Amino acid sequence: MFTAWIWLAAGLLGAILGSIAGYALRRAIARKNTANAEERAAHILEDARQKQQELLQEAKTTRQNLLLEAKEQALKLSEDARREQERRSAELQETQRRLEKRESLFDQKLMELEEKKTQMDEHARQLEASKQDVRKLVEAQTQKLQEIAGLSKEEAEARLMKAVEDESAEALTSRLRKMEDISEEEVEEKSRKILSLAISRFASSQVVDTTTTMVDLPSDDMKGRIIGKEGRNIKAIELQTGTEIIVDDTPGAITISGFSPIRRQVAKRALEALIKDGRIQPARIEEAVADAKKELANDIRKAGEEALYALGIPVSSVDPKLVSILGRLKYRTSYGQNVLQHSLEVAQLSATMAEELGADVFVCKKGGLFHDIGKAVDHDMQGAHPEIGYNIMKKFGFPEEICYQSIAHHEDKPRTIEGAIVKAADAISGARPGARKQSLEQFIQRMEELEKTATSFEGVEKAYAIQAGREVRVFIQPQKIDDLTAYALAKDIARKIEAELQYPGEIRVTVIRETRVVEYAR
Repeated sequence: MFTAWIWLAAGLLGAILGSIAGYALRRAIARKNTANAEERAAHILEDARQKQQELLQEAKTTRQNLLLEAKEQALKLSEDARREQERRSAELQETQRRLEKRESLFDQKLMELEEKKTQMDEHARQLEASKQDVRKLVEAQTQKLQEIAGLSKEEAEARLMKAVEDESAEALTSRLRKMEDISEEEVEEKSRKILSLAISRFASSQVVDTTTTMVDLPSDDMKGRIIGKEGRNIKAIELQTGTEIIVDDTPGAITISGFSPIRRQVAKRALEALIKDGRIQPARIEEAVADAKKELANDIRKAGEEALYALGIPVSSVDPKLVSILGRLKYRTSYGQNVLQHSLEVAQLSATMAEELGADVFVCKKGGLFHDIGKAVDHDMQGAHPEIGYNIMKKFGFPEEICYQSIAHHEDKPRTIEGAIVKAADAISGARPGARKQSLEQFIQRMEELEKTATSFEGVEKAYAIQAGREVRVFIQPQKIDDLTAYALAKDIARKIEAELQYPGEIRVTVIRETRVVEYAR
């Protein structure tokens, strides 16, 4: 027991001594580690201070270098700016010297011009004074001559001209005939060549196109249905279309009367639709008229586009509104000739003649197509169709040379060769056989007016209108009118026909002077 306690005490003592020894050893190790750490920290701090010093030294050196470079750059820029300024100053001085020199030259020239102007004014005054003196001398000499001769200036001139005419009448007449024959032969040969080529290259229908105003009826009973109860149907049609419906004794047909061909066409289509449908009442009439207007508008637009296609003019180059206005000419006639077909003919003929004469083909073609565009709206606007057409083309941005064609084809002497070509093509299209028609009464009246105009001049024995009014032959009295006066008479008759009569194309005036001597042998 005692031994166990001894061993236990020894063990406890050993444990206590071990603990004390371990604690002392740990403290010794900790002190050693702390000393090492402090030594390493001191080394690190020293290295950091050395690196900081080196960095500061490098930064200081770099800063000094940058400052030096900046100063050098600034000095260089300053030197360049100074040199540029000196160069510009030299240029400005040189420019100023040149301007001063030019100014001195201008002043000198101006002074010379002033001196010349003064001299010219003086010469002009002297010339005017000399003219006055010469005029006075001429008047004085003329007065003396009149006193000596016993004739006035006008009487002397008249006698002199009469003497010259009497002496030279034969020579003048033969010369006029010779020049007229030569010029007529040359002009006629060239014109025949150009016109024959143009007409042969463009062949058109010779059928007269008229705007129909008659509507065929399946039976006469339909007239009563169109009139309606108390005339309400016919009143509704007239109100909607702006036309007058004439129901007379004509079997199987009624007549549409109206100033505008478009309105007549709308009324015709609406009536045909109503007759086909069979329901004729105010409400249905309003629908039929609206449908007819839409259908006609589409037809008009297509007609305008087809005309442009036929001539090779791009539809996109023409305003759609103008295309529709052009299409309206399909339902417009002039002397029974369809105006749209006439415009196509004029455009084709103008283009062909322009190619031969070296004129502007595009201007002639487009101007010829639109030359009568004013007729499409002349029922709704005031003024003549040439001015209306000119304003329409101007409104849609056409060039002046194309717009002028609307006026040129009605002028006696067009200002441009294209205008003369379109005028000639217009006359060809209107004057060709079958193009236009007239009633018998109108034809006889025109023939009588031609003959009456020709016989209204003194010395005319008789006159005959021939070739359907294209020529008038005038027979004169040879005792009263000589050959020289016959030329003047032909021109006077032509001018009077142009001023007083209306006719398509042109009229040839032929004056015939014939002396017949009859003797009998017995």
